[in-house]
Amino acid sequence: MNSKILLSHSTGNPNVRGVLEGLHRNGMLHSFHTSVACFPDSLFDKISFFPLFKDLKKRNFSSDIRSKTISYPYMELGRMLSRKFNISKWLEHEKGKFCIEQVCHSFDLNVANYVCKHHKNISAVYTYEDNAFNTFKQAKEFGIKCIYDLPIAYWEYGTQLMIEESIRLPRWAATLGGGINDSDAKHERKIKELELSDIVVCASSFVKDSLPLWAKNKPIIEVPFGTPSEICVSAKPISTEEPLRVLFVGSMGQRKGLGDLFKAITMLDTKNVELVVLGSLLAPIEFYKKQLPNFTYEQVRPHCQVLELMRTCDVFCLPSIVEGRALVMQEAMSQGLPIIITPNTGGEDLVIEGETGFLVPIRSPEKIAEKINWFLENRNQLYGMSIKAQQHAEKYTWEQYGNSIADLIQENF
Repeated sequence: MNSKILLSHSTGNPNVRGVLEGLHRNGMLHSFHTSVACFPDSLFDKISFFPLFKDLKKRNFSSDIRSKTISYPYMELGRMLSRKFNISKWLEHEKGKFCIEQVCHSFDLNVANYVCKHHKNISAVYTYEDNAFNTFKQAKEFGIKCIYDLPIAYWEYGTQLMIEESIRLPRWAATLGGGINDSDAKHERKIKELELSDIVVCASSFVKDSLPLWAKNKPIIEVPFGTPSEICVSAKPISTEEPLRVLFVGSMGQRKGLGDLFKAITMLDTKNVELVVLGSLLAPIEFYKKQLPNFTYEQVRPHCQVLELMRTCDVFCLPSIVEGRALVMQEAMSQGLPIIITPNTGGEDLVIEGETGFLVPIRSPEKIAEKINWFLENRNQLYGMSIKAQQHAEKYTWEQYGNSIADLIQENF
């Protein structure tokens, strides 16, 4: 079947780009729909050199897909500028004029309208959670297949875990994020999106296992994300003279298990471990310093500088409660860091126990402390583990990711 697939996503994350390139490379792309797309010599490309618009550089796409790209920029530009000028009223969860929910809803309606006008040449629509409801509904009217990419655990299971966290660690409840406060209307949209889907795509067994029973009879494509090969560097010799630097990267909340990591560090009670935390604050910095006074806080920075920081650390730890598949794990491994992660990160396959890192249960500061202490007592093994972590991460490529999804879609059709 010579499939022509409409791909849509409001922001164009790295995993979306992997699918985009895979469909295009395999001659399966009908069109790509996003909010803001920046191409060489375009207006957005030219103004991205001004500090106010530097975030547009994150929306760069290859000129190869320019003729197949349709963009709907206004709502997303409003959101980007609202964040830049800190207009919190316009970003308020589900209510703000330019909140992410409004951006996705407007985007979804625009794509649905396109499907209505161009349905004769479209075999399938491929879109993502919160971007899909109207697009799928319109596609169904014309007998077009609906492919649903779920980038994080299904909302029902994820919400259940976060509610449990708010009870287990009430001091950290405010850091759990907006998902725990989603409205019934937003939940209903998510349910209908999954109901309308013909194929479900996910990047980890954790996401696949989070699906409700009624959806598990649908065809499910499971393909892990790729690791950017160009960022891999040679592993560095490990110093045993300095404290062991343990790195956490991500939004600073209990959804990513930061409270458990803080507790683990206090249990170690040693000056030979330095915890380095890079991420966006979800509470005032004073809150975090009260929980663990001596951690090193690093502010959010450009991606290349995140990689530089990774290369100054020894071990990466992400004890998440709810994820999809955290890309940062493979990025850390590509920079030579063995990992300590939970199965809920979606990266269980990244761990070759004792060689590329360790898997620990969720909600277990004791196990996190045990593994950090193992690295502390076995510093002589870090160099070898660093090399193995890099080698294992390099096995996952974005080209492989995109091609696998394209092939599996064809098989399911």
